[in-house]
Amino acid sequence: MASTDDLATNTAFAKANSAEFPVLSDPDRVAAAAYGVLAENGYARRWTFYIDPEGRVLEVDREVRAFSAGPDIVERLKALGVAPRQPDVSD
Repeated sequence: MASTDDLATNTAFAKANSAEFPVLSDPDRVAAAAYGVLAENGYARRWTFYIDPEGRVLEVDREVRAFSAGPDIVERLKALGVAPRQPDVSD
C-alpha cells in the first residue's frame, strides 16, 4: 500500500488496522506522480497495481472498492494465476 500521508499517520493507520503488509509513506508525492495516481487534490487515487516479480505491471485496477479491496485482490490474483501468500501460522 502507498499513501501520501506522513510516516507517523501511516504507522498509526497500520497499527489501528492490524496491517500485515508494508505501507509506503509518500508525503512528497514522488511515487504517486511516477505511477500516475496523483489527483488534483494532492492525494493518491485508490488504484491497485498488480506487478510481477520482474517488475512488469500486469494489470491496473482503477475501480477499487475500499470495503471489498482485500477479497477483490485475492480474486484478481487467482485470475492472474498468482497464488496469494498464505499467513505464517508458526507465530
